[in-house]
Amino acid sequence: MKILSAKQIYQADQTTIERKSISSTELMEQAALKCFEWIAGSTIEKDKIFNIFCGIGNNGGDGLVIARKLIEANYTVNTFIVNFSNNRSSDFQINFDRLIKMNHTLIELNLIDEFPIISENEIIIDAIFGVGISRLPQGFVKEIIIKMNATNATIISIDLPSGLFPESHITDCEPVIKAEQTLTFQNPKLAFFLVENMSFCRNWTVLDIGLDKSFIDSLKSEYETIDQSKIKSIYRPRGKFSHKGDFGHSLIIGGSFGKMGAVVLSSKAAIKIGCGLVTSYVPKCGYEIMQTANPEIMVEVDSEYYLQFFNFKTDPSVIGIGIGMGTHLKTKTGFGQFLKDNKKTLVLDADALNILAKHKDLLDMLPANSVLTPHPKEFERLVGKWNNDYEKLTLLKEFSSKYECVIILKGMHSAVAFKNKVYFNMTGNSALATAGSGDVLTGIITGLIAQNYSAIHASILGVYIHGRSADIAITKKESKESFTASDCFLYFGEVFNEINS
Repeated sequence: MKILSAKQIYQADQTTIERKSISSTELMEQAALKCFEWIAGSTIEKDKIFNIFCGIGNNGGDGLVIARKLIEANYTVNTFIVNFSNNRSSDFQINFDRLIKMNHTLIELNLIDEFPIISENEIIIDAIFGVGISRLPQGFVKEIIIKMNATNATIISIDLPSGLFPESHITDCEPVIKAEQTLTFQNPKLAFFLVENMSFCRNWTVLDIGLDKSFIDSLKSEYETIDQSKIKSIYRPRGKFSHKGDFGHSLIIGGSFGKMGAVVLSSKAAIKIGCGLVTSYVPKCGYEIMQTANPEIMVEVDSEYYLQFFNFKTDPSVIGIGIGMGTHLKTKTGFGQFLKDNKKTLVLDADALNILAKHKDLLDMLPANSVLTPHPKEFERLVGKWNNDYEKLTLLKEFSSKYECVIILKGMHSAVAFKNKVYFNMTGNSALATAGSGDVLTGIITGLIAQNYSAIHASILGVYIHGRSADIAITKKESKESFTASDCFLYFGEVFNEINS
């Protein structure tokens, strides 16, 4: 699903009104109806008191329609108008008048002293500002938002938490609603995917309000989500007469004394994801470990306790490198020589990234379409510090373009960057915040590239499967706390079956 800018959303609204021959008031009615249906279908008890705070623009108009629909369904509703301007939108005024005709009392707020007493057991619906906001709330509106947050009531924001910019950094967190749930229209907003906004939009749901899909499909976007429809367009089922030679040969290079588990996990992930053949290249001290832990994997060895020669005999389709490798001086030297000689597609993680960060001249030796899989600290070592998450996204795209690589910034909604486009993963949860999780991801992506998926498609498919395996695990017998990286393997089959369904 595309992530649209505020300007594109406005264009989609106007195009829908024109092509479907409906009024903006009717479109507002459709959007608010979807919000009402979500509320009515949620676990919120019907006897809760709903306090709806409306601005005087179209987001406030949405709030007024929601108030009307809740009243018609016999909910208890208090409606507050936050009067930050005398310039009320026409659709706001139409729905304001409709509520007046229903004899519903609308409480207008002009001063902070007029803020009502709201208990933490009540519900607040925030419809003050939407995606059109261009500056931080000031004055009494800022104080209203601070008061709303301080009630500790459950806050549901309409389209976007008030005060939050949809696609740029905020410099003051005080005048921004901290929503428990955001009901956003048609397409997700970029702000939802960034760690710095976590406290403002804890949960969000996209509601299809009937905007013109052909127009949205025609729009270009730098950002997109990785969801099941995207995965189905990438995934290639196996043919009836397939054999292991059709699915490539992965070489996993890594390990050092005491860190062989990383290669065990990565190699197993590569074979478990469907790679035809997998070879592990490890120090001699890891030979018996690898042969015992992964009987399906072939093994080649380097020096006794760490890698230094990189003189494997295997001719692989793709190489995953860096997991558990360490940064011994001889390992660094050997790794540099390996990069000079190598022509194969690479998937680089962990110590491979750490060596690259200290010797940035080696980055120019990476083959085109290599995949780098840093967590945020590893990425910082590669590119330097950033001031906010929007700047981080810019650095991600610039790095990918400069080195013609795919870069996966791991975390919640892992960001997969390829040149000037970023894909945000929609699967996964904090169960994956555990040792070895990244090693598994490296093996998954290596194994998929071996099966002749492109680097970008292998990365998109890989982060999806990785995250989805953890999602399934915690709906079964695991908890987020008890989940370990090797548990991923137990659910790969279910993920593939879902994709095939």
